[in-house]
Amino acid sequence: MLRVVVGGTFEYMHRGHMALLKKAFDVGDFVYIGLTSDRYVKEKKGRKISSYLSRLERLRKEVRMLAGKTEHRYRIAKLEDRYGPALRGRFDAIIVSSETEKVAREINRIRRQEGIRELRIIKIRRVLAYDGKPISSYRIFRKEIDAKGRKLL
Repeated sequence: MLRVVVGGTFEYMHRGHMALLKKAFDVGDFVYIGLTSDRYVKEKKGRKISSYLSRLERLRKEVRMLAGKTEHRYRIAKLEDRYGPALRGRFDAIIVSSETEKVAREINRIRRQEGIRELRIIKIRRVLAYDGKPISSYRIFRKEIDAKGRKLL
């Protein structure tokens, strides 16, 4: 059984997030999804975003659509720090984008130092907007694009 881990803030559920989650469900028999806590987001982002409960509700809705068509098991849990359970948990792989690959490499470095088997890093391609630039929550927040990457301004 392949156990994969993926994490994020998931402020705006955009096509990039969906690609990340879809990959997790495509390769994993069990998918652990870490959702950043309000405290962690406040420290990391430096701007106001939706509450953990609001983001959790939106994430659950999307995950049900992805996981409902399969026999995958999954869990969504609160992330209080940069690494979450990926640091010491019993996972086989971590799903990342180019934006989060560095964190996965840090996790593997620490796991290696502690004598824990490294995670296989599975990297998805960034999903691009109409202008060839990556879709991101920040761009959606700035009203440059919508969640599908279409132009708004």
